[in-house]
Amino acid sequence: MQMPHHPRHNSASRHLIIPALLGMMLLNIAAGPINKVDPSRPNVVIFMVDDLGWQDVSLPFGPEITTFNRRYRTPNLERLASRGVVFTDAYAASPVCTPTRTALMTGRHPGRTGITYWTLHADRDNSTKHPRLKNPPWRLEGLSSEDLTLPGLLRASGYRTIHIGKAHFGAIGTSGADPTNLGFETNIAGHAAGGPGSFYGIHDFGAKKRQGKTGPSVWDVPGLDKYHGRDVFLTDVLADEAVAEIRRKNTDQRPFFLHFAPYAVHAPIMANRRHLEHYEGIDQREAAYATMIESADAALGQILDTLDELNLTDDTIVIFASDNGGLSAHARGGPPHVHNAPLRSGKGSAYEGGVRVPMVISGPGRNKIYADGRRISTPVTVIDLFPTVLELTKTILPAKHAPTVDADSLVGLLRAGSGTPIPGDDRGLAWHMPHQWGASGPGIEPFTSFRQGQWKLLYFHDGPRIELYDLANDLGETKDLSGDRPEIIQNLLLGLEAWYVNTGASISIDSETNQPVRRPGAHAAILRGSQMQE
Repeated sequence: MQMPHHPRHNSASRHLIIPALLGMMLLNIAAGPINKVDPSRPNVVIFMVDDLGWQDVSLPFGPEITTFNRRYRTPNLERLASRGVVFTDAYAASPVCTPTRTALMTGRHPGRTGITYWTLHADRDNSTKHPRLKNPPWRLEGLSSEDLTLPGLLRASGYRTIHIGKAHFGAIGTSGADPTNLGFETNIAGHAAGGPGSFYGIHDFGAKKRQGKTGPSVWDVPGLDKYHGRDVFLTDVLADEAVAEIRRKNTDQRPFFLHFAPYAVHAPIMANRRHLEHYEGIDQREAAYATMIESADAALGQILDTLDELNLTDDTIVIFASDNGGLSAHARGGPPHVHNAPLRSGKGSAYEGGVRVPMVISGPGRNKIYADGRRISTPVTVIDLFPTVLELTKTILPAKHAPTVDADSLVGLLRAGSGTPIPGDDRGLAWHMPHQWGASGPGIEPFTSFRQGQWKLLYFHDGPRIELYDLANDLGETKDLSGDRPEIIQNLLLGLEAWYVNTGASISIDSETNQPVRRPGAHAAILRGSQMQE
């Protein structure tokens, strides 16, 4: 299960050692072999919502309760947060889905794996054409059966591994299209496509039938034939399947890892009529969107209720997150680019609305380590869940993989005061998408960005050009400070260049010269030269 070498990347540049992760490995190795039915090893549920924005819940992640928080109904997320930890500054690995989902599976940044955009066909690039830039070569096929993955490691160490809902890990016809090739023992409704043909059982969850046509489509959700023709909603169906899998704990004593990805709230935006009465008086499309959010929360509630009923709550870690920022550029009601306010823009964008997401982690009650409702402002990323889950489940990471894990375990943050190493507030986090997404709007263009502490640098590849924001005082990224803080700019550009070297990430290509655009390090040198001349 060794990660195959990607020809674009310079393996000599991959020298970053993760102290907390290596410490975890040494502790695990010292502990000796793992008992595959060890009752002390917790169950794990990762509840990964699709396109759910930072503001798309009733639980406020910002400093104030907003209009959007008041609109949505997510009591079960509030319930989870009351007995867990809320991460106010949590991020996806990318402003689009596949890169984040595959980063969670591997613990590697999209810039390192080369999976920098959403996948569908292995023989064609689905990026939108940019007028002056071309994409660098990237891994169109997505993950493959040769990749080392989180479910693969857990399954090998004695876990029952279950995937339910959206997969979108690998392209059509490749090994990675089927989650059972990536370490999942059970796959329900997961395949290559990133959105459902329909959320309605009366449409057989298919695109053509939703459109009043006949025939198959790549968007048709597989494996749910028993629900075809019935008046059911996809998210509700998947929740029922999740409950059934959790109940198997009665006959299969292995700890389980459940990756639940309910397709919601991805387009097509379709109302779950069970919840429509809660959203009278607002835009019809926005009301439908709100029912999709409530449906996802109800699914979370079913899972939590089942854990309570089976006395598994004190033995189960539940993680709630989203794969990218909330959709806002198109398909929503009202004007675009405002649905994540006060965050700027939305899905596909370099700005906070494209990458900041809700995240809550609740741990085993028997340890009393997470059940305190804390709010943590340390910047974290979905990629951090990879080493976090490994540490919490006492699962050993192969030594060859450790130096190329682009994440830190969050266990030290969860176990406050334990002395366990924690990610620092000034740890550098990067986002990298050298592609043009299909919609247009603020920040929707090829970019790499870098956050360190309160500062966020945007490095747009077209130019290149830079922007700088102070997130501590300007969460909405309204005031570009790139002309006012030359020392900050220099430090961030050099930090970003170091990230490029470490990951081997490829930058966009100039269409006219057919050469890669200027890298952050070269840009820093030019700026430094011009400042010296002044």
